[in-house]
Amino acid sequence: MGQQSNKIIKRRRRADYLKRKHEQAKLGGTVKHKAVSTKSAATKAAATKKTAAKKVAKKAPAKKVAKKVAKGAEAEVALDTAVEETAAVDTAVEETAAVETAVEAVEETAAAVETTVA
Repeated sequence: MGQQSNKIIKRRRRADYLKRKHEQAKLGGTVKHKAVSTKSAATKAAATKKTAAKKVAKKAPAKKVAKKVAKGAEAEVALDTAVEETAAVDTAVEETAAVETAVEAVEETAAAVETTVA
C-alpha cells in the first residue's frame, strides 16, 4: 500500500489539472495547429539527415556486425530456398494442367473417331 502523502499529492495534482482545463475551455478551448507546415517539414528533414549521419558514423563492434551479416545471409538463403520451392510448385501445377489438357484432347479425339466409325 502506498503512503498517504502520495495519495494526497495525486489528488491535488489532478484537481490543479482539471482547474487548468476548465479555464482553458472558458477561453475558447485548445487552438488547433496545422498538421504539417513547409518550414517545419524542411527543418525536420534536415534534422533527420543529421541524426542519420551521426548514427552511421557510430560503428558497431566487429562481433555484432559479423553476427548480423551471418543472420542476414541465413535469412537470404532461406528466402531463396522458399522462392525456389514456390517456383517448383508452380511448375508442377503448370505441368499437371498441361497433362490434363492433353488427356482431354485425346479423349475428344477418341470420341470423334468412335462417332465416325459408328
